[in-house]
Amino acid sequence: MHMQLLPNDRVVMYDRTDFGISNISLPNGKCRPNSTDCSSHSVEYDVGSNTIRPLMVLTNVWCSSGTLMPDGSLVQTGGWADGYRRVRIYKSCATCDWQEIPNGLNQQRWYATNHLLPDGRQIIIGGRQAFNYEFYPKMSATENSPSFPFLVQTNDPNVENNLYPFVFLYPDGNLFVFANNRSILFDYSKNQVVKTYPTMHGGQPRNYPSTGSAVLLPLRMKKGVAESVEVLVCGGAPKGAFANSNNGRFDGALDTCGRIRISDPNPQWVMETMPLARVMGDMLLLPNGHVLIINGASAGVAGWELGRNPVLSPVTYRPDNQIGSRFEVQNPSTKPRVYHSTVVLLRDGRVLVGGSNPHDKYVFTNVLYPTELSLKAFSPSYLDLSSSSSRPRILSPKTKTKIRYGKQIDVTFLV
Repeated sequence: MHMQLLPNDRVVMYDRTDFGISNISLPNGKCRPNSTDCSSHSVEYDVGSNTIRPLMVLTNVWCSSGTLMPDGSLVQTGGWADGYRRVRIYKSCATCDWQEIPNGLNQQRWYATNHLLPDGRQIIIGGRQAFNYEFYPKMSATENSPSFPFLVQTNDPNVENNLYPFVFLYPDGNLFVFANNRSILFDYSKNQVVKTYPTMHGGQPRNYPSTGSAVLLPLRMKKGVAESVEVLVCGGAPKGAFANSNNGRFDGALDTCGRIRISDPNPQWVMETMPLARVMGDMLLLPNGHVLIINGASAGVAGWELGRNPVLSPVTYRPDNQIGSRFEVQNPSTKPRVYHSTVVLLRDGRVLVGGSNPHDKYVFTNVLYPTELSLKAFSPSYLDLSSSSSRPRILSPKTKTKIRYGKQIDVTFLV
């Protein structure tokens, strides 16, 4: 369900604790508290050795959220039932495991979004029926959860469609927040909306359970200042798709992307058409500045048994090309990756793809899309041997060099 790359090149993975018995046993005869479940629902994956180490996550991380802290530790929050208000911390070492803080959150957080802030704390925004935000760590025991009316305004009471809002840090310290089909620039320190952006053309929902995806495109810098800040939002499902899917009618996914230069004085959405419609897709920034769009389905919505027609072919998006020549379809996979699949960019430039389970338990046979527990490495085109001659070659320093925070280092390379 979730993966996070850690600073030591390990990947921590975690899944629901109430799916049933997993295929990986906890070590030394351990079992979950007050349970006969002695299987692991979280692991640390060593990319270099292709091995895993079972971990003990105590509370349910279903549709939780989290982000890395400045010290490299993962702070992971919320979830379902016993995980609603839980804070979990993971620091990677040979014997490290999850540490959990009961009632670490003020509010129940299920389908919330976390983002690291310039002061080193993280903000936790929204969640089901949580129209507010809070911070971790707290500045004091009495720190409250300010209301966030934007989440009320974008909430569809029948289906919500504003869960897991898209959140990006703007260079001035404010936050760009996109929910449903609307977006704002938000000053969380004053609880004020700085700017309201136009509704995306077409007005279609893009957040869970319509579940599109979004990225902050690479910043264009001039003399150390970002002169162009753009957001790209792709895919999702049309209005009414959630209700229709629950009644056995699976609407086609959206095939549009909206791109907006949020740094413009009068920003407007520019719409583009993807070669493949996609809901539940994942988007990643690649080292060459391209965007990878991968996983998902071409009909239905996110949820148990609610998606159809997996999209097997990844697509890359090249932001600097002209409209009409930005998308390129990649070679297809053979494994459907639909609800509860995920990806993460590795340090060697590959993309790790894993998971997929559109069922409320582990189901491996006699279903359209069986539970998928495998991992696969996707290699973007820049890793092709034919591209090796175009890669920069570092001339100096010739050996590993340590650099302190805030210091400079000179690198000479041949292009």
